[in-house]
Amino acid sequence: MLSRRDFIKQMGAGAAALLAAAALPKTAVSAEAKRPNIVLIYADDVGYGDLSSYGAELIQTPELDKLAENGLRFTDAYCTAATCTPSRYSLLTGSYAFRQPGATVLPGDASLVVEPGSPTMPALLQQAGYTTSIVGKWHLGLGDGDVDWNETIKPGPLEVGFDESFIIPATNDRVPCVYVKGHEVYGLSEEDDPLRISYDEPIGGLPTGHSHPEKLRYPADDQHSGTIVANISRIGYMDGGQSAWWDDEDMALVLAERARDFIEAEQDGPFFLYLSMHENHVPRAPHEKFVGESETGLRGDAVVELDWVVGQVMEKLDELDLREETLVIFTSDNGPVFFDGYEDGALEHHEGHRPSGPYRGGKYQAFEGGTRMPFIAYWPGEIEPGVSSALFSQVDLLATLAALTGVDLPEDAGPDSRNLLPALLGRSGTGREYLVQQSNDGLGLRKGPWKYIEPGGRAGWAHNRHSLGDTALSSPQLTEGAYLFNLDDDPGETNDLSEEYPDKLEEMKELLERIREAPEVLPR
Repeated sequence: MLSRRDFIKQMGAGAAALLAAAALPKTAVSAEAKRPNIVLIYADDVGYGDLSSYGAELIQTPELDKLAENGLRFTDAYCTAATCTPSRYSLLTGSYAFRQPGATVLPGDASLVVEPGSPTMPALLQQAGYTTSIVGKWHLGLGDGDVDWNETIKPGPLEVGFDESFIIPATNDRVPCVYVKGHEVYGLSEEDDPLRISYDEPIGGLPTGHSHPEKLRYPADDQHSGTIVANISRIGYMDGGQSAWWDDEDMALVLAERARDFIEAEQDGPFFLYLSMHENHVPRAPHEKFVGESETGLRGDAVVELDWVVGQVMEKLDELDLREETLVIFTSDNGPVFFDGYEDGALEHHEGHRPSGPYRGGKYQAFEGGTRMPFIAYWPGEIEPGVSSALFSQVDLLATLAALTGVDLPEDAGPDSRNLLPALLGRSGTGREYLVQQSNDGLGLRKGPWKYIEPGGRAGWAHNRHSLGDTALSSPQLTEGAYLFNLDDDPGETNDLSEEYPDKLEEMKELLERIREAPEVLPR
């Protein structure tokens, strides 16, 4: 019997359109619509300058370089925020995170911040007949109160549009250090003591970074000195359920295998895979076969490991003859950081590597290095190889993928998301007119070459040396007022023009305030 995919190939576009229409009674689908499988690979704390296709010399990323060389490499694509939870919220909902109370960096025991049943990206793709899966980091909260990790855990990814999920609940430096598959902790044995976590005080009698620092593979700051898992102390405390605890060194291998298994199972398509990787978030503990593979310490080695995972995904697509039927997008959730709680040598061994490339700042900051991301779109036969300077925000992926797959957006879907499908496919060099960049404590705005950062929005100046190493020490420190830069003339944001161009400063300020008060008034 022919598979659905082979049947479509033999019968042509007419059959594909009929099958699509049959699968989508609630959705308007164009007869000409070509609905590919979609693989979205989302990195963590990987900066603009961390890939060799974006200029890195001490870190080589050959698998990603192949996608960049044979796809569309964006130079002006952005996440929405310089920290993880807000960016991930915006990515899936099409709404800036500052509109949602509580959509800030979440603790490991936070409740779900995405409204169950809301029109998220995966939910809309479900309507278009896609089977949807998340593999990897979640960090959008679970449950609606105190979670009992030994019982059913919901609501979560399955309640916001995913058909299946295999997730890291929060971050790899926070308890609980277990995977959650569907609604249950994966690998939890009934013979175990119950799994308990606490962010208030130590529980159980297991070693912590405070009590047994000699057990650590590298020292941690006070915040990261809770329960020790795999010789690394974490934020918070955990006890029981040890059969389910993960091993950091195997994490990339586990996630790669899960991603490959999903693609294999859903090869008849269409499918959507959100592969949300943990690299380059702390703690950095790449598998031994990747240690020493970069020239810039463990941080660079973790990026090499990430690149290997990309290669594993592409290998599986090739095995199943799915490469030409699959849109692959790679990007990252926020800018880079060297030191973020662990003395793992990343700052000391950066060897001049600039993870933000030519841009200033990194994680936590509204400077360009905090939100300007590597972004690669690859789809053989549909996306011509090239480089695009179209202004693109990850918040636009919801509306853009809806347009690609023929979904009519509900009125309340993705209020800040705009259909930039021509830009994503490389058929237009025009993207957004402007976009918002959220820092740890304020907002920035880019419009054309102009960049505005509101007072107080510089987001943790002390972190700058951790993002750029010693190179940041030569950058002039700015004042606490509003900043205005011209990125065409000053991509490194070193020359504040706020006093020289007061009218432009006021124009940008007023525009940002209008956006803050209500979603952007732009055509979809």
